[in-house]
Amino acid sequence: MSLVIRNLSDQLVDLVRERILSGRVPPDGPIRQDALAAELGISKIPLREALARLEQEGLLKSQANRGFFVRSLNRVEADEVYALRLKLEPDVMALAAERADEAEHQAAINTLATLYQVTDEGGDGVGAFNRAFHMALLRPSNQPLSVNILERLHILSERYVRKHLEPLGRDERANDEHREMLDAWLARDSQLIRELTVAHIRKTMDDLMVQLDADD
Repeated sequence: MSLVIRNLSDQLVDLVRERILSGRVPPDGPIRQDALAAELGISKIPLREALARLEQEGLLKSQANRGFFVRSLNRVEADEVYALRLKLEPDVMALAAERADEAEHQAAINTLATLYQVTDEGGDGVGAFNRAFHMALLRPSNQPLSVNILERLHILSERYVRKHLEPLGRDERANDEHREMLDAWLARDSQLIRELTVAHIRKTMDDLMVQLDADD
């Protein structure tokens, strides 16, 4: 496998991020730079640059003379990430509902349909499409700074989403909540979508904390 030279750093960031978020590299697992560079047919210099960017995103941690490791899942981080989402996401979602055009409506409908399909198939893309659905409801706000911050928070929370969805039936419940959110968003009901977003994030957060505490 090889990568196109153009935008190599961005491609490497995306590729390694996907491996982390999908669980291919588990929490506390090392990023084996020699093997990965050989697999991709690249030098270790751009790879190290990409790993440093992922450390800035909060997905990796570096250890002197040992390299990069995937950060562990922990209650403190999850609490902070979801608390920040609670502060920002409901209002941005409400603004997006007011401003979205028909093309953005259709994009959100299509994204939820794909999320339903991936969920039914039990695929590895549930976390990624969960994030894509939320971002489809947020981007029409035309608040680029807030959306950028929220996208980074969603990247950090994606591994926790996978953890949250482990119990049987929880993915179907989450998608039922997504459907309610989409209906309110399409109706431009800013107050209802704000309330549903708060409830969705809090419910996810509460369930997740129970699971993380049980794993300790």
